[in-house]
Amino acid sequence: MVGAGRRQRDQQPARRSLRMRVALVTGGTAGIGAAAAEALLAAGYRVASNYGANTQAAEAFTARTGIPAFAWNVADPAACKAGVARVEAALGPIEVLINNAGITRDAMLHKMTFEQWREVLDVNLGGCFNMCRAVIEGMRERRFGRIVNMSSVNGLSGQAGQTNYAATKAGLVGFTKSLALEGASRNITANVVAPGYTDTAMVGAVPPDALAQILKAVPMGRLATPAEIARGVVFLAADEAGFISGITLSINGGKYMP
Repeated sequence: MVGAGRRQRDQQPARRSLRMRVALVTGGTAGIGAAAAEALLAAGYRVASNYGANTQAAEAFTARTGIPAFAWNVADPAACKAGVARVEAALGPIEVLINNAGITRDAMLHKMTFEQWREVLDVNLGGCFNMCRAVIEGMRERRFGRIVNMSSVNGLSGQAGQTNYAATKAGLVGFTKSLALEGASRNITANVVAPGYTDTAMVGAVPPDALAQILKAVPMGRLATPAEIARGVVFLAADEAGFISGITLSINGGKYMP
């Protein structure tokens, strides 16, 4: 029994003030990513946001929130490694990673180009691998980590015109379950948040007629707010969520119930 007690103590994450936890949100200067970054900041984390190319929006986000923003392409493994090093030099070791960066290049499969297919895979799925690979060794050494990967209702249910996007978002579920198994002994959790249609610029680009049809399929009859999705992220990122791993948290207003 003494040995069992010692093993249990060894498996507990190091006790630290929440304000010592550093969280990084990719695609974190707009939409759901920005809401997640702000919610984590409000919960007491030290937060950094990554962005791809829109420097003007990133600077406005930092000016409004005080959250530093760092530019790199998550589809580039070397850039991810260098970006993580920059964040950690500025704020400290990354213990919470929110993989939110994602793009769409919608087309019916018979019209989809190889470039449309490859670009979405490289950013949405490849970017998740690149970022997790860049932080996982540090998390294993410190015996603590929280990873939240952003999927989509369309990755669970499918969506015409989004074979590339849906494939990446479904792939994140399998990736996360496998990572959850790998990280369990080191107090590293990995979970998925699968938002439904949310009031962001991406959804705002949907033609009004198509959006009206989408809303008809949502039992609650409305779009989610980014803040509603962010609450799920903060929940799964918490120290107290240490026994939750490998799940998909669907926040979709009842549109799809797996």
